[in-house]
Order: sequence, then structure tokens, then C-alpha cells
Amino acid sequence: SQGPTCRRLSLSLLSPPLVRLLQEELRELREQPIDPQAEQEMIESIAEVYYSCDSFDMVKHELEKLPPELDLQELEDHRDTLKKQQAAVSKKVADLILEKQPAYVKELERVTALQTNLQLAAVICTNARRQLGVSKEGFTEASLGLLANQRKRQLLTGLLKSLRTIKTLQRTDVRLSEMLEEEDYPGAIQLCLECQKAASTFKHYSCISELNSKLQDTLEQIEEQLDVALSKTCKHFDVSHYTKVQLAYTLLGKTQTAMDQLHMHFTQAIHNTVFQVVLGYVELCAGNADTKFQKMQYKDLCTHITPDSYIPCLTDLCKALWEVMLSYHSTMQWHEELDNKEDGGASAGADESVVDRSYVKKKLEHGLTRIWQDVQLKVKAYILGTDMSNFKYDDFIVVLDVISRLMQVGEEFCGSRSEVLQESIKRQSVNYFRNYHRARLEELRMFLENETWELCPVKSNFSIAQLHEFKFMGQCHSPSLSPSRQAGTGAAGGDLSLFQQFLLEGNPFEMHIENKEEETEDVLASNGYESDELEKNVFQDYDSDSDVPEELKQDYVDEQTGDAPLKSVSRETMRSHKKSDYSLNKGTAPILTNTTLNVIRLLGKYMQMMNILKPIAFDVIHCVSQLFDYYLYAVYTFFGRNDMSCQGSSGESAGVHGQVEDRKEKVPTPHLSQLVVLTKSGTLYGLAQRVVATESLVFLAEQFDSLQAHLDSMMPAVKKPFLQQFYSQTVSTASELRKPIYWIVAAKAIDYEQMLLMMSGVKWDIREIMSQHNVYVDILLKEFEQFNAQLGDVSRQVRIPLAVSNVLWEHCIRLANRTLVEGYANVKKCSNEGRALMQLDFQQFLMKLERLTDLRPIPDKEFVETYIKAYYLTENDMEQFIKNHREYSMKQLANLVNVCLGSHINKKARQKLLSAIDDIDRPKR
Repeated sequence: SQGPTCRRLSLSLLSPPLVRLLQEELRELREQPIDPQAEQEMIESIAEVYYSCDSFDMVKHELEKLPPELDLQELEDHRDTLKKQQAAVSKKVADLILEKQPAYVKELERVTALQTNLQLAAVICTNARRQLGVSKEGFTEASLGLLANQRKRQLLTGLLKSLRTIKTLQRTDVRLSEMLEEEDYPGAIQLCLECQKAASTFKHYSCISELNSKLQDTLEQIEEQLDVALSKTCKHFDVSHYTKVQLAYTLLGKTQTAMDQLHMHFTQAIHNTVFQVVLGYVELCAGNADTKFQKMQYKDLCTHITPDSYIPCLTDLCKALWEVMLSYHSTMQWHEELDNKEDGGASAGADESVVDRSYVKKKLEHGLTRIWQDVQLKVKAYILGTDMSNFKYDDFIVVLDVISRLMQVGEEFCGSRSEVLQESIKRQSVNYFRNYHRARLEELRMFLENETWELCPVKSNFSIAQLHEFKFMGQCHSPSLSPSRQAGTGAAGGDLSLFQQFLLEGNPFEMHIENKEEETEDVLASNGYESDELEKNVFQDYDSDSDVPEELKQDYVDEQTGDAPLKSVSRETMRSHKKSDYSLNKGTAPILTNTTLNVIRLLGKYMQMMNILKPIAFDVIHCVSQLFDYYLYAVYTFFGRNDMSCQGSSGESAGVHGQVEDRKEKVPTPHLSQLVVLTKSGTLYGLAQRVVATESLVFLAEQFDSLQAHLDSMMPAVKKPFLQQFYSQTVSTASELRKPIYWIVAAKAIDYEQMLLMMSGVKWDIREIMSQHNVYVDILLKEFEQFNAQLGDVSRQVRIPLAVSNVLWEHCIRLANRTLVEGYANVKKCSNEGRALMQLDFQQFLMKLERLTDLRPIPDKEFVETYIKAYYLTENDMEQFIKNHREYSMKQLANLVNVCLGSHINKKARQKLLSAIDDIDRPKR
């Protein structure tokens, strides 16, 4: 209820003089009349501004309130009002002070007592300090000084040791640099880790924080160098180097990270390696310093490889990739040996170590396929980057050989079938082989048209195994290895993989060059007539052909003389052969021409391509069959067609041409060289050329037979019926061509028409038995003697095998006997004595003929004898004879009826027999 001014005053804060002043004012106020209500009203009339703040300037306020024109009376009235208000306030304040005075006095007494106590405490403290000073000087200072010094000494000793350690830590960077230069990565990491552990003890020193930062930078630097060192193992694996690197990563606890990095480096190594190899050859061939090649993609770069540098670049490419794969293989071996050691030591490793080993094993196993896939894709880009259709055959075989070896590496590397490589090389091979085969067929036609069918003089022990085109068959397990290399590794390292053979030194892609250098052959005889001694030496040289496949060890086998090889025939049968064997001691060298040899070489090349690249085996065998078909067709066309050809053989052989023309490859029909003359009787109508042509075909067929098993093994199962059909319908017919070809000679060598004319002049209805044969027999035998002499002359040019002479004699004798029967069938009248003369003539012919030839039995002997004996048959026997002997012509049978039975049977019986003959002949028509 009091005013604001009264509320702000506190009596306890007034000084005694102020209290006395207030007491005097109070006495004055008490003397004045007191009206509480009026006093309260007076206080309330005070303006609010006087209560606004403690720094209020009342004088300034009142002066500012004065009006511009002053009125003395108003000023005095206002002054009185202010005095009254001040008096009221002062009185109110004085009342309040007086009201609180007892409390003020009491509080003042307490303050005085406190001041007295404080003065006493100050005196006590002063005395205590004085006594402590005396004690310090007398006892504590000396003793505690010694302890303090000892403690300081210990601290300083520890500090000195710490400083020395810190100094050593500061100098570790020098040792670390030396270790890194020595590639002692585990030691450097171990030193860093020890330094970090030691530094953690002194982390309260400010210099240590800087050292820790420095050590961390050093560890990062070591990791960078470790990564570089790890990348070096991708191309050249070194056990000690890799061991250091792996131990270093183990110390860092980053074994799995190291394996991830290693696979990344292998991928990068493959890319960088192939790019640098190809780039080097491209720039070398470009011959300028143009840098545009370095900015090309690898695939585009491969298209700039020239044909001359293709094989060297491919070889170097495979060599470089081999080094990468060998390093990966060695890396896997290192980890396998490490696992075996840890498993064998039975050391209870930490779970983390077991997890790391399992991770590394799986990563490496998975990486095998990934690495090989990268290799395949790089080589595929290189293979398809160049058109190889115009490559030389030997060069293309080298390419196939290198890729085949690379696929063998892939199979041993990760068990892959190398589908990517197979598909790419198959594309190139089909394209190349199509062009190559077309050119070879055209080349074969040219050979055939320029062939004079002269004997190509080869050694008596000639075998296709001696041709370098067939050397691959003795190296089928590793086609790139040379024979000498295989012989060296066959006993000791025959079962070793490529990675085992070339682990320490060498490269599997270096061998094909050695192989080409060693491909030599000596199959031609010096002059075509080898002496017995030379032949003996040659046999001795080739008897120990252990590296020749079994199917190629078979020598030339003559189908007519049996299965005995020529080596035995050349010594035994030559002594026993008579005039019918026209070998003239030339041994038993195969009869073949340059064209035959060329076809055989082509066969070897085609088989070599099949052996290296089996996916195109059927396409190649199909082309091989075309080569044989064309050669067979040419021989038949040149020597087997004649107006006098018979027995249907020409029809069989003509079918071969249809087979060739039905194939995709169209080749014009060849024409016989004008240098070959087949019309002169003095040369037996080109018998020497016919023998060379026919027997070269037979020899070629025999080589195909000897290789059938090998070809069959390379054929896909679904395509084998084609091969079987080719052998059964084509190859087997080669020897059958002897009949139509030699028939032409036999038909012209003897003058059968003259013999018929002479026989027609003989009188057969004689009445007495003759003891002398007819002249036509002597003439016929003279022709055979002349024929025999001509065979001898021909044999001086070319050996006539026994099978050929037998066919020739068989044809001549058969034609002579048929001519005899035809002559007998022309007889108009014949008596029993005439029939006896026929028998005498024929027996004389047989007796003299058997001296000229060894051919037994005499062909168609029974044909003549049976016909002569038929003259003695009765009517009933004749009817049965006609039914049983359809080999005779209608004319010949009719002659038997008309001449032999004509006078003994009636017209009706004769007509019956003639009708029987006509019935037999009707189905033929």
C-alpha cells in the first residue's frame, strides 16, 4: 500500500548522519497537523513521471514545464504544491524508517561481532605461518629437496630413453627406403608396423603425430610398390619374388585384396601384351613413325597386319600369351603347395586365414576360365582380322598348327574345348579350303592335260610315309613338335603336359619352325633303275621307320598276286616269274606319274588339315573324294573309251563323271595331251602310257585304302556312311578299270578279222582224220608271239606288273577263243572228221599258247571245247544244251542245230530247236 519511492528504500542501507537528519525532519513534521487522508491524496497526486527511473532529473523536468510567459503567483502556488508533496513523501519515508529501526540496530550489532572474529582469525594465521617458516628452514627443505632431485632424475632418464626411441623412429625412413630398393616388402611392412606400435606409446608427444602420418604415407607407398611388384608376376613368375609379395600382403591383412588385384593385372597383362606385339609388327611393316596406330583399338589394329608378317606375329603373340598363362599356372601351383604345407603342418590357423585360403582357391579356379576366355577373344580378333584365303598352303598349315597348339594349351590350362578359337579358325579354314580346293582341282586338270604318262622314277621302297606331307601322322599327339624333339621327349616326358615340359625353359610355339626345317624327303630314284646293292641299302635305311604310322608301313600290294608286300615280292617272285612278268629286274617300285605324286601330296595336305582342324573334316574328305573321282574319270576318259569297248565297264566308269559333275565344284572335262599317241600298233596302242596311267590309279587307290582307318577316325559319326560309300563305289572300282583300258589293246593287238577270214576258207566236211592242224592256227600263234615280243619291248620302258600282263593275256586269249567259236559257227558243212580237225587245231593252239604265257587256267578254254563237243549231241541233248548254255550267241547255237543235226532230224524238230533258241534270245532283246 506504500508508494513506489518507499518500496525502493531500505533502512539498513542508511548511514547514521542521514538517520539523524531524518529524525529532525520527523520532529518538524510531527509538529504540523496530521491528516492521513489528505497525506495519502497528496502522495497520489504526484505525477507518474517521477517514478519512471532513478536517474530522473526533476529540476529539468519542472523547468521544461514552465510556460513561455511566467506568472509569479502561479509559480508560487506550484512551488507550494511541490513542497507539500515532498513533505508528504518525506513523512511517509520517515515513518517507514522509524518502523524498521530495531531490526537495523540488531543487524548492525551482528556486523560488528563478525568484524571482531575476522580480526582474531587474521592473528592466528599470521602466527601459523611464522611457525611453518621455522619448520621449513630447519627440516623439510633439505630432505624433500633430495627426493625431488631423485624424481627429476628418473623423469629425465625416461625422457632420454623416449627421445632416443623417437630419434630411431624418425630415422626409419632411410632403412625403409633401403628395404624397398631390395624389394624386401615383408621386412619393410614389419618395420612400419613395429614403428606404429612404438609410436602409439609416445603419442603424447607432438612430434609423434607427425611421425604417425609419415608412417601411414610410407605404408601407402609400400602398397603401391607391392601392386607394381604383383603385376610383374603376370609375365615372369618368380617363386621368391611372389613369396615376398604374398607375405607382405599377409602382413597387411589384405590377402583377398591382393588376389583381386592379381586377376585385374592378369587381364591387363593380356591386353597390353597382345596390343604391344601386334602394334610392333604393324609399325614395323608400315615403316614410318606414324602414331595413329597407337590410338587404334586392338581389333582394328589386327586388320593392318600384312600377310608376310602374319605368322611371325601370330607366333610371337602366342608365345607372349603362353608366358602369361604359364605365370598363372605357376601362381596356382604356388598356392597349392602352400595349402599342402599348411594342411600337412596341422597348424591350427586362425579362422580368418582359413577363409582367405578358401577365397584364394576359388578365385584362382574361377580365374582359369576367365583368363583363357580373354586369351581366346584376343586371338580370335587376330585370326579374323586378316583374309587368309590367298595364303600359301604351308603357311596356312603353320597357322592351323599354332592355333591347334594353343587349343591344346587351353585344354591343359582349364579343360576348355576352346569353342571360340575353333569357331573362328573353322570360319577361316572353310573359306581358305574352298578357294584352295578350287585352285587345286584346276591345277590337277592342268597336270592331267599336260601329263605324258611317263613313269616317275621313285625308289623301290617308296612309301607315302616318306613324303613330308604325311610326317604329321607320326606326330599326331603333338603336331607342332619335330620328330627329333618327340624322340627326345617320348621316353622321359611322353606323359608330361606342356606346362610341365616348358615350366623352366622353352616355349611350345617355337617347335613348328624346327619342324619345317627338318621336313626333307628322298623318294626319287637317280635314274629309275636301282642296282641291287642300292636297293638293299635303301631297304636297310627304311626298315627301322619306328615313327611311321602302321597304316603307312604297308607297301604296294598287287591285287592279282595276293597281299604280300613288294619288299618280299621284289626278291622272290622276280626269280620265279616267267615271260609273263615284264619287270626286267627293275625291282617293284610303284608305277606312278608326277600327277599321281601330286595327288598323293594333296591328299597328305588335306589330311594334315583334317588332323589339325577336325570340325571341317567332312568338308575336306568330301574334297578328297573329288580329287580321286577326277583322277579316275580322267584316266578312264583318256584310255578307257573306245568303239571296241565292251563288258559294260565303260558304263560303270562313266558314272564317276556324273558324280564329279553333281558336286558343287564344277571342273571342265580334261583332254589328253597331244603328245600321247594311242593309235600306233608298234607301241601296242600306247600300252606303256596306259600301264602308267592305270597302275598309277591302282596305286593311288591302294594308298586311299591304307588310309581308310585314319580317315574314318576323323569323320563325324553321322558322316561315316559317305566315306563308306566312297570306298565301296569309287575307290574299289579303280582296279576294275584295267579291263576296259587293256581290252582296247587286246582287241587291236591281234588281227582277229584275218583269223576269221582264214577259218572261213578251211574245208570242214572232210572224210578222213587229219594229222596236221590248219595254217590259221600258226598265223594266230605267230600274232601272239609278236604280241609277246611287243610286251617285252614295252616293258623296257615301264615295268608291266603280273596283274597287268595277266589281264592283257586274258583279254587276248578270250578274244581269240571267242573268235574261234565265231569261226566255227560260220561253218556251213562239217563232218565228224572236220570236228576232229577243230579239236586238233584248238589243242595245237593251246599247247603252243601255254608256252607263251603263265596264265592258268586258259580263259574260255571250256567255251571253245564245249562248243566243239556240241557237234556230237543228239536231238534231245541239243535241246537241253541250248537251255543250259546261254553264253553262246543265237547265231552260234543256230549253227549247231543247222550244221550238226541238219541231216539227222526232220524240219519240225529243227524248227522246234530254233524256236527254243529264239525264246532264249528274246529276253535279251
